[in-house]
Amino acid sequence: MVILIIACLVFAAAFLFQERRERYVPAVVLKGLASVCFVILGILFSPGTLLAKRIVCGLILGCIADVLLNLRYVVGEKGQLVFLLGILVFLSGHILYLAAVAGLSANWPVCLAVGAVLTALLMAWIFRRITAKPAFKIFGVFYLGAIMILNCVAAGNLIANPSAFTGLFAAGAVFFLVSDIVLILNTFGSETRQSLRVTNVSLYYVGQLLIALSLRFAA
Repeated sequence: MVILIIACLVFAAAFLFQERRERYVPAVVLKGLASVCFVILGILFSPGTLLAKRIVCGLILGCIADVLLNLRYVVGEKGQLVFLLGILVFLSGHILYLAAVAGLSANWPVCLAVGAVLTALLMAWIFRRITAKPAFKIFGVFYLGAIMILNCVAAGNLIANPSAFTGLFAAGAVFFLVSDIVLILNTFGSETRQSLRVTNVSLYYVGQLLIALSLRFAA
């Protein structure tokens, strides 16, 4: 477990180093390796239940999306299409996470309503700070909406049934959400900063590792 966590963080740091120097091919490889680490961690901890299988599939989709997002720097003119495909794959992963934990929630309609309201407020705040094409904004609404609802359901599960699993999963979901907000602001904002890129990647991998680790305590 410790070796996989360290390997994930080392690969992620090496990815940032290569990306900063615009060596995009080795950067894609290193990012993929970092993501494979949290996938393996999830598989090792999975108890084989339906909940666990859905989370593992979500981790796998996250790994695939990680590669797609950085392939946009390698494939030239098809970069925007590959980026949107990566977002779509990430969205599919979030939906699997949500499908995994929604069954634990007795108040999911309330969580859904709260998530919808928070998504509207968040998107209104973000749209005032970014410039992006309509297609990216549409994808962004659905994407952040899914992860916001996931956070509300995860938080509701933690409040209703405090445990190591619900705590780790909820923490991972929060890190994931904050990471995506930073990514959007840094990608489509007025200025791209390396410090925000490091923050985005760091929060993302911590979030995925926490979600993978939560499977150790899943029923």
